[in-house]
Amino acid sequence: MIEIKHLRTLLALRNNGSLAGAAATLHQTQSALSHQFSDLEQRLGFRLFVRKSQPLRFTPQGEILLRLAEQVMPQISQALQACNEPQQTRLRIAIECHSCIQWLTPALEAFRQQWPQVEMDFRSGVTFDPQPALQQGELDLVLTSDILPRSGLHYSPMFDFEVRLVLATDHPLAGRPQILPEDLSDETLLIYPVQRSRLDIWRHFLQPAGVSPGLKHVDNTLLLIQMVSARMGIAALPHWVVESFERQGLVVTKTLGQGLWSRLYAAVRDGEQRQPVTQAFIHSARNHACDHLPFVRSAERPNGDVPTEKALLPFPQ
Repeated sequence: MIEIKHLRTLLALRNNGSLAGAAATLHQTQSALSHQFSDLEQRLGFRLFVRKSQPLRFTPQGEILLRLAEQVMPQISQALQACNEPQQTRLRIAIECHSCIQWLTPALEAFRQQWPQVEMDFRSGVTFDPQPALQQGELDLVLTSDILPRSGLHYSPMFDFEVRLVLATDHPLAGRPQILPEDLSDETLLIYPVQRSRLDIWRHFLQPAGVSPGLKHVDNTLLLIQMVSARMGIAALPHWVVESFERQGLVVTKTLGQGLWSRLYAAVRDGEQRQPVTQAFIHSARNHACDHLPFVRSAERPNGDVPTEKALLPFPQ
């Protein structure tokens, strides 16, 4: 029956000494404030203050509720302030992308400088199956290109990137203006130790065309580049990952079809995306990536709108 707005109004009335002053403080009209009091007094069954008294005088019942307001309103203000302060003291992060570690490490350091009170825990042991760990509360945030439908997770877009075919400089396909799926049928595709069904080049380029090249697992990016350069296979990597190697003349990259674009997301449990620390990390990491990585573009969307399933994006104009 008594609402917070009533307690706030009682304090304003006491502090200003008149309905007109209280109305000005609360940015209401005097008529609206008078109506609010009349309605409340009718529901309570007693008067709260004496009208037209100079100075304004509260009734005994009004004095009781005024003392309640003096006790409760500071507590509410403190509670709301505490809700807006970071409650997290640790952020447990994992990635589903081997190559992401190249930009994530400096991004973590940049965030740590802004939030030194937050302990950063990078979990590499669950690198390729972290989303179930996130659902079970073992992690706080996962960087991924895969959206699990109806998972209870929220996906915040980070950035878009092009997946390019990586070849030795003297590979026969290096002179092709465009790579088609059938061009790779007799090749050995070097991939990270992950199921092929999770590879963009497999799901969106090779499988739809019915092409199945040989696969060979490689543990890290540097070794993979060296093997490609030695004509031991080909690879498909984000353009920003191989840009420096291509600039050194170790490999060349080619567009897959009309352009194979993917999107990286920050996944958190639904309802936790607005936690101050989580929100700050997503914002910081997104900005750091877009400021420092070549050939990427921000995937931030208004109102946090994200697609319900993995989307193959057209080449940005």
